[in-house]
Amino acid sequence: MASTRTSAVIAGGGIGGLATAIALAQRGIDVHVCERRAEFPEEGAGIQIGPNGARILQDLGVAKFLKDKVATPDALVVHDGTSGRELKRLPLGSWIAARHAAPYWTAHRRDLHWALRTRAQSEPRITLTTGVEITSFKNEHEGITAIASNGDKLNASVLIAADGLWSTLRREISGSAARPEPVGKTAFRSVTDARTLPPELERNAVHIWLSPGAHAVHYPVNDGKDIALVVITDNSASAEGWDAPAVAETVKEKVKTFAPHLQALIEGATEWRQWSLFTLPSLPRWSSGRAALLGDAAHPMLPFLAQGAVMALEDAVTLGDQVAASTDNMELALQRYEQIRRARVAKVADASLRNGRVYHLRGPAAAARNAVMKWRSPESIMAGFDWLYGWRLQSS
Repeated sequence: MASTRTSAVIAGGGIGGLATAIALAQRGIDVHVCERRAEFPEEGAGIQIGPNGARILQDLGVAKFLKDKVATPDALVVHDGTSGRELKRLPLGSWIAARHAAPYWTAHRRDLHWALRTRAQSEPRITLTTGVEITSFKNEHEGITAIASNGDKLNASVLIAADGLWSTLRREISGSAARPEPVGKTAFRSVTDARTLPPELERNAVHIWLSPGAHAVHYPVNDGKDIALVVITDNSASAEGWDAPAVAETVKEKVKTFAPHLQALIEGATEWRQWSLFTLPSLPRWSSGRAALLGDAAHPMLPFLAQGAVMALEDAVTLGDQVAASTDNMELALQRYEQIRRARVAKVADASLRNGRVYHLRGPAAAARNAVMKWRSPESIMAGFDWLYGWRLQSS
């Protein structure tokens, strides 16, 4: 299996898998991406991409494909869910771009995936294959054999499992039988024409509506032509998957105590999807020999900080850097990747969980939250996220 050229097999053709493929190819490594589905995924709704993610997309050569598809909101507006009263307006747009030398984007998830896929297809070192699921592997002395469900075998220097929350390869790589655990909340998502946005609501902004046990978020996508909506509520029921159909009337019932402006916007959205929220216990390891986990397969994020996909992007460039720097020792490269990323993703996961609790506060605790937001300056609140948005790859 010895080869003069370093190569990689990536299980999973989602955001993390494609970004990793591009990062590796940029560093001279041949990559074969195997997507288990017959077609690359197009599902999803809105996605927020903070400066830490936008910077990576620029470095990977993906940003040019997003130019006419993303929106660049001017502000993040926080509302009291019931009254609709504006609690705080936080700066995005030119303010955050100047502070972090990269923009804050909102986009349709399928547009981000399309841009990554288009960039990957332009890279001669990358091979994209659909309808192939990598289900196991065998570490060899000088490489690794990735084994597909149909028995096919792919030989490479390294195997990256970017196969999502319900990863097939997680147990074999991590040595843990841990499975995703429901958190008792369900997210409903939709995309609607921007012309349905009530005139009272600022068009080019991210809006967050806070209420006991629930919150809603909406923002422009598709160059401002559409609005992505997400409603997250308490729900004891849970189900695997993240693209199940939802009944519009169910969503309307969930927001019946919210302000009329939000209800009017949700009334205009006719097609809804839903997914249950899950966390994953910390894994004892992310790698096994020449195989490693990446993105949701290693560390799924709750959506309360809008960083799940961005963490996969950070993983991708970090892993690419370490593999390129240690082509003669893949096991060490993957161990270093994990060492670099563990503390970072744990901090982001904790912050996201904390945000979710703050969003859903009740009674006096919610009043205290609102008072603190009123007292603090918008700039100081946003400066508190410098640790998040200011992340940069520290090259080996």
